Amino acid sequence: MHIEPGIVVGAKLALGFVTAAGALGYTAKLARDAIRKDGAAALGVRTIIATALVFFFFEVLPHVPVGVSEVHFILGSTLFLMFGAAPAAFGLAFGLAAQGLLLAPADLPQYGMNVTSLLVPLLAVDALARRVIPANTAYKDVTYAQAFKLSTTYQGGVVAWVAFWAMYGQGVGMDNLVEIAAFGASYMGVVMVEPLLDLAILAVVKGMHQMEGSLALQPRLFRAKI
Repeated sequence: MHIEPGIVVGAKLALGFVTAAGALGYTAKLARDAIRKDGAAALGVRTIIATALVFFFFEVLPHVPVGVSEVHFILGSTLFLMFGAAPAAFGLAFGLAAQGLLLAPADLPQYGMNVTSLLVPLLAVDALARRVIPANTAYKDVTYAQAFKLSTTYQGGVVAWVAFWAMYGQGVGMDNLVEIAAFGASYMGVVMVEPLLDLAILAVVKGMHQMEGSLALQPRLFRAKI
C-alpha cells in the first residue's frame, strides 16, 4: 500500500497531508472516547503493542512490489478486533512513521497519502463492525463471514485509496491503469487469506483467559458489549 516515490510529486503531495490530518483528527476523537472508557494507560499500552506489530507486519511478513504500490499483509481488521479503533489507527500511523524514519526515508514524502490509505479504511471497519457484529457477540467469537466482511472492507479501502493516489498523480492513461489493475488483482489473494488469519489469531485468543481484563487487549475482545 506504499505509494511508490515519484508517482505523486510537487504541490500535489499536500493533499495527502490534508487527508491524513482529517483521519488523524477523527482518530483523536476515538482516542478521547477510549480514554473515557478504559483509561489513558490502556490506550497507551495498546497503541505501543499495535505499533510494534505494524512495524513487524511491514518489515517481516511477505511484501512484494506490484504496479503502483506494494502488496502487504497489513492485518488492519485483526488490529481493530484486538486493540480497538484508536490504538489500531495510532499503531498504523506510528508503525508507518517508524518504518520511514528508520528504514525507508524515501517514503516520508508520501507519508500523508500512505497514512490516509491505512486509516480511512480502518475507520470504515469501525463503522461496519457496529452493523455486522451483534452487540451480544464478543470479538473472539466472530464468524468467518463477519471477519471476511471486515477484512474485505479494509483491503478494498486500501486498494481504492492507492488507485486514487495513482490517478491523482499520474492521470488515467492506459499504462497507469494497467499498473493499478495489477496491484488490485494481486491484493485479491490478501483479501481471501486475511480473514483466515483473523480467525486463527482469535482462536488463539480464546485460550488466553488470563489476558481478560488486561490493559493490552480491548475488553470487547473477550466479552460482549454491555
